[in-house]
Amino acid sequence: MIVWFYGLMRFILKVLLLAGWRFRSFGSEHVPLDGPVIVAANHVSYFDPVVLGCGMRRPLTYLAKKELFDIPILGRTIRWLGAYPTDRRAGGVAAVRAAIRVLRDGRCVGIFPEGTRNLTGDAAQKGGAALLASLTGAAVVPAAIVGTRDAKRFHPIRVAYGEPFHVPARDRKAESDDMEKWTAEIMRQIRLLEESIR
Repeated sequence: MIVWFYGLMRFILKVLLLAGWRFRSFGSEHVPLDGPVIVAANHVSYFDPVVLGCGMRRPLTYLAKKELFDIPILGRTIRWLGAYPTDRRAGGVAAVRAAIRVLRDGRCVGIFPEGTRNLTGDAAQKGGAALLASLTGAAVVPAAIVGTRDAKRFHPIRVAYGEPFHVPARDRKAESDDMEKWTAEIMRQIRLLEESIR
């Protein structure tokens, strides 16, 4: 990641969000400024990764499919922004390993527990955020984004960050019931934040 480039792009994008979508963020002080952190948020739009990063002070890293890094201008840009390549053809285990490496470097990772854009509100919850938090000891910061579904109509966009918490660390692989419980808790906190800023 090139820190000055990330800061410049965040400034430019935040100005555009403020001017076009009356962007507001709440609770950014809840995001720890150092150490491994997982910011887990709802996901309804391609705007969401940008909004999530613009609302907080700390640089946010995303995992991106490695093919994107082969595109000349895009590849260099996302690398400068701190994106981390992962091989999706290798399956979920490769993505988990890549995320663990990033978190063990003390970075802040953005994750959407629903796994994809949840336009209907009934997408299955994925356990990746809870599993990563359990394996690495990273703090989990729930976050909620509102307004990006109607971004084309310049609907106001808001993002809120909740207080960090920890998923109990384990020396052995966490039981699936535990991961389901913590995934449900993460999503519950995201939904509470979402309601608070609607």
